Amino acid sequence: MKVSSMRLLDRWVGSLISAVLTVVRRLVDVFQAEPAGPPQRILFIKLVEQGATVIAEPALRRAVEMVGRENVFMAVFEQNRFILDVLDVIPHENVITIRSDGLVVVFIDTIRAIWRMRRERIDAAIDFEFFSRYSGVLTYLSGAKRRVGLHSFAGEAGYRGDLMTHRVGYNLTLHASQIYLALVETLTLSPDQLPTMAFQLANDQTQPAFRADADEIRKTESLLRQILGRESIPPLILLNANSGDLLPLRRWPLERYVELAQRLLQKYPEVVIAFTGAPDEQEEAERVAAIVDSDRCVSLGGRTTLRQLLIVYGLSEILVTNDSGPAHYAVMTPIDVVTLFGPETPAIFGSKSPRSHILWAGIPCSPCVNAFNQRFTTCTNNLCMQRISVDEVFATVCRSYEQRSKRSGFTG
Repeated sequence: MKVSSMRLLDRWVGSLISAVLTVVRRLVDVFQAEPAGPPQRILFIKLVEQGATVIAEPALRRAVEMVGRENVFMAVFEQNRFILDVLDVIPHENVITIRSDGLVVVFIDTIRAIWRMRRERIDAAIDFEFFSRYSGVLTYLSGAKRRVGLHSFAGEAGYRGDLMTHRVGYNLTLHASQIYLALVETLTLSPDQLPTMAFQLANDQTQPAFRADADEIRKTESLLRQILGRESIPPLILLNANSGDLLPLRRWPLERYVELAQRLLQKYPEVVIAFTGAPDEQEEAERVAAIVDSDRCVSLGGRTTLRQLLIVYGLSEILVTNDSGPAHYAVMTPIDVVTLFGPETPAIFGSKSPRSHILWAGIPCSPCVNAFNQRFTTCTNNLCMQRISVDEVFATVCRSYEQRSKRSGFTG
């Protein structure tokens, strides 16, 4: 199902269902006592964006500390579970998936997911989607007596009903990792204490790490040498020129990626450039690599599995990417990541890794998408991305590459 269709359904159908369930909830609450004792089984609702799941990893670990790994669950769209399996914080069998291949499939899988949640006797559900109606409805229908989620106290993010027992205000000054952690810590409070949260958030700077076994690494190295047509793997700089259709405004112009590749190849004769991308981006990645017109520039788009791609990150020097999933899950590897921000702010979604290098023009209209406007903007001209020059990105890549070369003792 297209992202635009899902947003439309969430806005209109989701609002109606939220209103109906709000009435049901208030009637039921008259006869239902507040649950006693701490939660025993926690469910997270985080349906989209693999990158955000990486950011939420400290919050997931906190839940594991509270109730034990075997008692933590997550509902996610099937195509987005990959990074959750890589993080390996939640048992694979505790991941509840929903396919998004059309409205009928979504409906059927949603019913199945709700049935599974209730069968697991979940007693605490946390909505990790910022003000989504669909995720709020799922949180309520999970059967959990404790339900945590962001609430529109003054209509600041549109109507999504009143389905949570623990209603949390959105703090636009917190990094997303802190917001997720605050939602988990809210389970330690009584609902009547909210929206005041009298606790301190841990400043956890630990970065999750991707681990692959020796056989996986060996096979990926062999595949990479085959694609590159080389007996050994040279210094690699990766360019991820797309950000999917969730928010096309996040894309840096393709011609600038081409110019960046050409300048890097000219400056560093030992370097090979590889364009990356998902299977549905393979054709475009190959086209852009062909425009660069160099035997030291190839396309990896659609030619690796996601686990192989993470191994490739670990074998490479630098990744340049728009603000998208790769910007977040690449930091689980030793690669340096240069991320180009525009419609969203790095203050909330930027990686905290010491190997993360963020470029943001910061023009007055940026960021234009946020939790309050359902990540919708009327902008059709992403000047916030166009203002990031090739010179600026080139200088950042060169600085990072040369620092890495010095640390490794490579002299060119």
